[in-house]
Amino acid sequence: MFYRSVQEELKKWKDNPERKPLIINGARQVGKSTALKQFGLENFPKVHYFNFEIESNLRNLFETSLSPASILKGLMIEKDIKIDHQHDLIIFDEIQSCPKALHSLKYFQEDNFKTNICAAGSLLGIHLSSESYPVGKVDEINMFPLSFKEFLLALKLNLLAEELDKEITPHIHGKFWEIWKLYLVVGGLPEVVSTYVSYKDNIFEALTNVREKQKLLINEYIRDMAKHSGKINALHLERVFREIPVQLAKNQDDSVKRFRFSGVLPSVSQYARFASVFDWLNGAGLIFKVPIVDRVEVPIIQHIQESKFKAYIFDVGILSALIDIPPKILLDFDFHTYKGYIAENYVLQEMKCSGVDKVYGWQGTNAEIEFLVSSFSGIIPIEVKAGSVKKAKSFASYIKKYSPEKGFIFGATIPRQDGIVFREPIYRAGITLKNK
Repeated sequence: MFYRSVQEELKKWKDNPERKPLIINGARQVGKSTALKQFGLENFPKVHYFNFEIESNLRNLFETSLSPASILKGLMIEKDIKIDHQHDLIIFDEIQSCPKALHSLKYFQEDNFKTNICAAGSLLGIHLSSESYPVGKVDEINMFPLSFKEFLLALKLNLLAEELDKEITPHIHGKFWEIWKLYLVVGGLPEVVSTYVSYKDNIFEALTNVREKQKLLINEYIRDMAKHSGKINALHLERVFREIPVQLAKNQDDSVKRFRFSGVLPSVSQYARFASVFDWLNGAGLIFKVPIVDRVEVPIIQHIQESKFKAYIFDVGILSALIDIPPKILLDFDFHTYKGYIAENYVLQEMKCSGVDKVYGWQGTNAEIEFLVSSFSGIIPIEVKAGSVKKAKSFASYIKKYSPEKGFIFGATIPRQDGIVFREPIYRAGITLKNK
């Protein structure tokens, strides 16, 4: 069982006297259920776990009444257990399999029932639930694959993890760099990380098993698309999901470009025909959409054009597996010619893990910046250099045009500051932007 930073957020939820029922959001296989069980065992006298996918008979309890008292009584009788709803923790897992259970969370809040109740499930199902989502009646926490720091802790490199936000010496930089390249292969899905840890004494066997596990998980995601796609063509979902890495791979030493629709689906080249597919994949947590703007003015949202965006995969290890890059190439690659799209995907994934919600990209006439994020002081530009490239012409162009208070360039360098520009090692992207 790995350390997950979401545990700190869960504890804050528990300590909040105004807390509502909690939904933990995230793509399938990011570790939501495990995190909730661990949280419960460490913070409550008892944990009552109900899985609506495995225990289908539980769904009947929500057909006659959605009142909290009736639901709790039914659960106790069904399982022959006592539930102290004000002190114990109740977990509704795979809640997408029982839409009325999702809807019932509204009444646990409205009736002021003081129940410690958390829910988890596949965003694929929750996103398309036949029941209305309890907007405003629940608290929510977003969960993503293991961050780079969590990966270090999973490998039991605790002392090294503590150095991540301290002064970086050339020796420590080399240590971090080697493990970061390994992270690009393994990624942050708990099952995949567990596979690597189990076989890590034999690197060939470990990475072979890692890739097999990733391909199995990809097949699971594809099957989930077919299961929950509703009115959307599941084949279109799979086609777009697999096309994103293909388009990313076309940008080897340059910034990732906007997603191109031509040639993805037969006889379809307009965004309007793709909109529901991208909304579905994004809502399911399987991709990240980054809107592209050509002007940077607050509020930046006014310059978004719905059809102009970059698309990334939610986990860098899954991205590597989808493109089928041999692990040895990632581990041995000359980073002066490294394919920058994986580095970009990594930085975006770290931003999401660090709680950065809104992310944009900027493309000017002859320049572009990978990412823009908002901070207290304004819009911060972020450029990603997969190697130790010193020149940053696009960054200089952006600074001249918009005069930001600060900006970040993530690459292979040891930390240093050049005026308002902070150059940071790419493996420290999450830590740096969390404290921006």
